[in-house]
Amino acid sequence: MSIRRLPEHLVNRIAAGEVVERPASALKELVENAIDAGSTRIAVSLAGGGLDRIEVADDGCGMGPEDMALALERHATSKLPDDAIEHVATLGFRGEALPSIASVARLTVESRIGGADGWRRVVDNGGLAEEGPAALPPGTRIRVEDLFARVPARRKFLRSARSEYAACVDVIKRLAMARPDIGFTLEHDGRRTLSVQPGEDRPARVAGLTDRGLAENSIGIDYERGGARLGGVAGLPTFNRGIADHQYLFVNGRPVKDRLLIGAVRAAYQDMLARDRHPIVALFIELAHEEVDVNVHPAKTEVRFRDPGNIRGLIIGGLRHALDAAGHRSAQRPSAAALGNWQQEPAFISPLPARQTFTTPDLGQASVWDGHQAYAPQPAARAEAAIAPPPESRTFPLGVARGQVAATYIVAEAEDGLVIVDQHAAHERLVLERMRRAMADGGVARQALLLPEVIELDEIACDRLETRAGELAEMGLELERFGAKAVLVRATPALLGHGDIKGLVTDLADEIGAYDSALSLKEKLDLVAATMACHGSVRAGRILSVAEMNALLREMEVTPHSGQCNHGRPTWVKLGHGDIEKLFGRK
Repeated sequence: MSIRRLPEHLVNRIAAGEVVERPASALKELVENAIDAGSTRIAVSLAGGGLDRIEVADDGCGMGPEDMALALERHATSKLPDDAIEHVATLGFRGEALPSIASVARLTVESRIGGADGWRRVVDNGGLAEEGPAALPPGTRIRVEDLFARVPARRKFLRSARSEYAACVDVIKRLAMARPDIGFTLEHDGRRTLSVQPGEDRPARVAGLTDRGLAENSIGIDYERGGARLGGVAGLPTFNRGIADHQYLFVNGRPVKDRLLIGAVRAAYQDMLARDRHPIVALFIELAHEEVDVNVHPAKTEVRFRDPGNIRGLIIGGLRHALDAAGHRSAQRPSAAALGNWQQEPAFISPLPARQTFTTPDLGQASVWDGHQAYAPQPAARAEAAIAPPPESRTFPLGVARGQVAATYIVAEAEDGLVIVDQHAAHERLVLERMRRAMADGGVARQALLLPEVIELDEIACDRLETRAGELAEMGLELERFGAKAVLVRATPALLGHGDIKGLVTDLADEIGAYDSALSLKEKLDLVAATMACHGSVRAGRILSVAEMNALLREMEVTPHSGQCNHGRPTWVKLGHGDIEKLFGRK
């Protein structure tokens, strides 16, 4: 078969296959055009999840009849003033979106430049249907109807209207986050589902589009490295989600989904979140346009960096710096169910006999209770002699210890409420941070085993540990190869004691294998340290003295990241005085 040029309508449909995968893809192109037109307000209306109709109206600069005709031709654009494609500063510039959409749908473009008359042009599946004057305010209104109606092979691969609508909402949210100076509205089947006003600050816009609770459970980011700047909002590790659908990444104002960036976010949180939990972040990277190639994907959702190592370090360093500054903060969000349990009537388990006489310690006299009221037995408690007056609670953010519940939770009184601390989770974080400080100061102290322990593993796992033996020794774990399928452990970190050495070494071998190629040396060491800390922390069930409890509280107050354990769970929660008063009906 001889080579031939494809007809224009077929070329446009091929381009549509690259650019217009689904209604959300078309919507993204149209809204990006509206943003690039200098709009201050953009209104989006959908019908049937965008399958039936997509309409985008803006108050931007508008187009005249000649520009409108050019905009519907392939590779025609106003966004690339010269041939320096690497200097493009707009969201869209390929010049294929409008003709591609018009080749697989009925496209109506209406536009007006301020001080001139409006014009209208309709293209139906690649053919000009009509054009003429139009009445509308300055700006542009584009309507896409019956997407892929004449391309049934493409239409049948689309999802339900509900799924397509969800994808459209995600597109609008990402673009609205990128431009808090622009107002956005979204209507679906006649119902307004999203509205944000122009001129919001970035944290408020991000919180409004993700989770209102983010405003109180996040920290701002402002970090610079190697000529690139990172800004945005990062949720506290304890304010997390089960899936990574609340991670928003932007490069020079462009929403992107890039594996390098997502991996860097995961690495920054890796010792503060369980592996099945994900942080909420909105990160904005600004760098010179020639340092990033935005034309590596037809839909421009992926980018390529000239120095990817610097960008990875920028994200990890910026997030770590912000999280360090958060100190012992934790997401203070007691669940409604938990508070509801406080409000329920007590469950009477063990009724007393008909008449029961006992001594009330405070009064020193016999009290008679009516056994017809079924009360539980008196709670058992312990007390310690007060050697010195207890310190004032207002002196310390986490208060002073007043007792211990279930040999697991420390109860402390602070100036502004009641603090409950999970002793195991808190101590796990403190041990990790001690190990980090020790590594920074030259190495973790080790404790030699009286009898070296032989750990049998498969050969590949032994190879991994042998390769990292020097780094593990800096962390206090001294081991050496012992044949093909075993290692000999001679010393463990003094902070951990002996514990389950086999479990520790086995976990380390697995994690080094899983992350060895993906993480930098420092990140690998952090991962190892987190695993060690989990094996060496104070367990639930251990009785602590008041002095030990207060010492733990004071160390938490000065230790980075102490608001969450190494798996992302909170180490403490607080019930403010107002919350307590509500529980008792005082408010």
